[in-house]
Amino acid sequence: MHIIPDLREIENTYSIEDGLAVVGVHSAKFENEKNSSNILAAVQRYNIGHPVVNDHNSTMWRNCDVQCWPTMVLLGPNANPILMLTGEGHKEDLLLIVKNALEFYKQQGMISNHKLPVQTAYHLLPDLKGPLLFPGKITNVVDENNHEILAVSDTGNSRILIMKPDGTILKQIGGNRLGFKDGTCEEAEFNNPQGLAFQNKDVLFVADTENHAIRRINFKKNIVETVAGTGEQGHDYEGGKLWTKQEISSPWDVCIYRTPGNPPLKDVLIIAMAGIHQIWALFLEDTVWWKCKLQPAGTCVRIAGSGREENRNNNYPHAAAFAQPSGLALSLKNREVYIADSESSSIRRLSLVDGKVTPVVGGDKNPNNLFAFGDKDGAIYEAKLQHVLGVALSRDEQHLFVADTYNHKVKRVDVTKNTVTSLPTPPTTRSNDTTDGAIAFKEPAGLCVSADNKRVYVADTNNHVIKTLYLDSKLNVNKVEKMHLKKQGQETDGPHLKKIGYEVLTRKPIKISKDGGKIIISVKINLGRNVKLTDDTPQSWAVDLPDFTWSAVPKSGSELDDIDVVISVPPHTNGGTNDVDFVFDLVICGADTCIPRKFLMRVPVEYSEKGSIHVSETIGAEVGQGRIKML
Repeated sequence: MHIIPDLREIENTYSIEDGLAVVGVHSAKFENEKNSSNILAAVQRYNIGHPVVNDHNSTMWRNCDVQCWPTMVLLGPNANPILMLTGEGHKEDLLLIVKNALEFYKQQGMISNHKLPVQTAYHLLPDLKGPLLFPGKITNVVDENNHEILAVSDTGNSRILIMKPDGTILKQIGGNRLGFKDGTCEEAEFNNPQGLAFQNKDVLFVADTENHAIRRINFKKNIVETVAGTGEQGHDYEGGKLWTKQEISSPWDVCIYRTPGNPPLKDVLIIAMAGIHQIWALFLEDTVWWKCKLQPAGTCVRIAGSGREENRNNNYPHAAAFAQPSGLALSLKNREVYIADSESSSIRRLSLVDGKVTPVVGGDKNPNNLFAFGDKDGAIYEAKLQHVLGVALSRDEQHLFVADTYNHKVKRVDVTKNTVTSLPTPPTTRSNDTTDGAIAFKEPAGLCVSADNKRVYVADTNNHVIKTLYLDSKLNVNKVEKMHLKKQGQETDGPHLKKIGYEVLTRKPIKISKDGGKIIISVKINLGRNVKLTDDTPQSWAVDLPDFTWSAVPKSGSELDDIDVVISVPPHTNGGTNDVDFVFDLVICGADTCIPRKFLMRVPVEYSEKGSIHVSETIGAEVGQGRIKML
């Protein structure tokens, strides 16, 4: 995951037509990762644009003598190995060597410039997916009127949704473009956000994972601001700098801890730092921490974990070690935090009194054994889990609900006995109680317990839905309901791109079923005679959707050669027409001058009884120095 941005930059620098093809080889650790459909979901989730081989028996791994993840091998045009690199941080070396290799082999006449028939994996998303795309985490808060409010990290759409428990969407934060930008909730940009934690009803913290940052949403002020991280992946294993001066690495979950004692209490943000296998803290106020050390407000620092990837428990927090911690659940009563330690497939416990780290369930006594996974109920090390990502405490803080991600299950842990039990779940229904069949979980990654302790809300990640589990008095599941997301009214249409002064080109409507569906749109931009794009000037396009019950991937970009967008259309039983706009900001040059061209291609989407749930269309425009015309 950490080298995906490097690979993307290399692919953008040297295309297939230049003579460079990138091929991913997935050699699985977990049993779940050997399944091609699960690998496909990961390719979609992380927007991987190159082919990926399922090396499910690790044959290529052994033949190439690979020793660790990640490993990169550069091959010449006759499959001759040029070099092998292991670990992260080799982008500049690769760019230089690829540049020289291409120049050398082109001089030998051994490089061709033809295309390859590669399509985006988004084409294979379900037709009736709904508006969510790989939702990662979910949390809740109770407002002053005792109403429960949910926050969902819609990770694949790089946005945060605020909603009621019945699925009514109240607000969208971000989601217009993938990026790293502070500002109003409408302007803000995220990159694959995961963990969420309410400080109160007006403030929500976000683990903005692929921006390597912690963001704070202030609903009263309607702003998003970065409070930790620089936007670049950090390699600092100690920390100690203030606020955004401190670099961090792949924060995956967050929770708020309030220090004990006489008021005023101090709020501390606990961070699961998956990228460097540690637990960090962001001190939101001047706080006296362990060993009576004063931590000034804004200090972002490691509090547990050596940084080595291990399942090592220890009385001393800096001698303990984690393996990609990805989920947090806070026990205020016991002053400890429970950790979903995904790569060791275990649940761990960190004392917030003295930093002691102890096992709960899963994993192995041997701290170096990160292959002790499976699907088995039991106590402590006898129990087996598989790549757990999410944890949530019951209101009495005696039971922990666990998203056992790669086992596609929700389990319950008795934290007083250190035992885990699988929770059988009945068939899932829609929120209107119309049967939807026995839909199993697919890699659930996040969950939270309702304020009344009668429900568990689950981010069922690879099913692209939120599910509500209804609990009986013994915390067993007696009903599962799929949440149907809907908007509250016209006032909640969500943010739109600014389109004043844009030339509008409109094509004929696309007909879609009243049940909704999927539209795949390929966009072709042709330049007129004696016209070219301006060198070294940003060219951009973005998709503007009718409201936030729609979604599109990708949502924006800077490359004009292969624009291929997959749009998820919500159901609309009353019919009607909505517009999808493709908005372009270009700068083109003729013989003597360079001019900006701002235009949009409007695609009306018409609901119809005879419409299909799967539609593919191609649209295009010819752009010159004079009039722009639709093709």
